Amino acid sequence: MEFEIKKNKYTKNRGGKARFILLGCGACGKNIILYQKDGDGQLLRLYLDKITAPQNLVDIVENYHTKSEMSGLFCHICGKLLAVPMVYEKENRLAYRIIPGQIIKKKMTETANIKVLSSGEIITIK
Repeated sequence: MEFEIKKNKYTKNRGGKARFILLGCGACGKNIILYQKDGDGQLLRLYLDKITAPQNLVDIVENYHTKSEMSGLFCHICGKLLAVPMVYEKENRLAYRIIPGQIIKKKMTETANIKVLSSGEIITIK
């Protein structure tokens, strides 16, 4: 399955540079989220609108409108808490604040295709 970069005002505010990164659970090591990272810099938070896969997580976060509606972000394979709800005040934008050490980042190549397994794990296909 191929995904396209979402370009919006936030992407433009961060210099127009965007890429996909694969996020893994720091506890079990499984790849669990495909995320669009805009701009340079550290990954400190996950904006809800930039979570790209798996679809069941995308569907859940699309329905959040306030921080109080959100729950923590857990690994759907081992159950470890990875991030907590927050509002990025500067942009009044819902996000998850990553708990340090709980998420492993893996860069994706431009041509990588991904597949979401029935377990929810995400794998790359060359």
